Amino acid sequence: MKRDLLARSLAQMGSKAPAPAESPKADEGTPRSLKSMSDVLSQVSAQSAQEVDVSEIAESEIADRFDVAEGLEDLVESIRTSGQQLPALLRYRRGAGPRYEVVYGRRRIAACRRLGIKVKAYIKEMDQREALVSQALENSARLERSFIEQAIFATRLEDQGFTRAEIGEVLAVDKGTLSKLIGVARDVPTPVIYGIGAAHDAGRRPWLELRRLVKAEGAPAPDAIAALVPETGAPVEKLAATIEALQAILAKAQQDKAPAARTAPPAPLRRLKGTPLGVKAKGPRLMIEVSEKKEQGFIGFVEDRLETLYQEWKQRDDGTKER
Repeated sequence: MKRDLLARSLAQMGSKAPAPAESPKADEGTPRSLKSMSDVLSQVSAQSAQEVDVSEIAESEIADRFDVAEGLEDLVESIRTSGQQLPALLRYRRGAGPRYEVVYGRRRIAACRRLGIKVKAYIKEMDQREALVSQALENSARLERSFIEQAIFATRLEDQGFTRAEIGEVLAVDKGTLSKLIGVARDVPTPVIYGIGAAHDAGRRPWLELRRLVKAEGAPAPDAIAALVPETGAPVEKLAATIEALQAILAKAQQDKAPAARTAPPAPLRRLKGTPLGVKAKGPRLMIEVSEKKEQGFIGFVEDRLETLYQEWKQRDDGTKER
């Protein structure tokens, strides 16, 4: 749904004619947030793209991909050869520093920055909410986010006040998938996520396993988990290595937690010389063993006299205290 809305808007880009109004029937069933952003994008398409110095553009506070430099060389060569075909979208920003903030088109801006040329961009007055929805719509139609990039972006939308229903519509994911996305991004420490990277080929299963391990009883502290992430290697390799290291730590912790009695033989009873009796005292417990069958009646004899023995001991103890 979001891609249809975006396609209708992007198809009008480069034209100065305003977008035709859709009939009420066409809007039926379309989420209000997406309809409003379709209108915003249509308004943008009615403008002419401007050439903007890249030094005047600040990064978005909420980026929906980890590394814009990944695979950037191909885009640089494409723009060098054929020019920038699709404008970026900027919004005005307040305060000191650059005049604009990128809404979408970060890679295009990075490529133009590397080439030392101005970037073609539409400029729109937008609030943060409009910018985020527009960014999500455009980038969802043009790139495949990795699972963890999608997860981080979903949590940032939620932090900005978007409901989960709205986030699900914008990202085109169902309720269950969205819950998994946000759960991973909330539970896995941020330094661990960025230490690993986007891991485009990983899918969701390894990230869900990492979340399970991070939440498991006996898991290391966040800083210790971050230290497990390898400094070199592809993101997918780093993710696998981190999971393997955590699994090993938790397995060892489980072994160490097992009672020592399971691995060590029980201590022998102390034998009373000249008798078939063995005795062992451990903390508040006393164990008596009679090795000869014909003498086992002694157990009942002691059991019947335990109260008498206790009272005798108690009186002797009290008498000691009085003296």
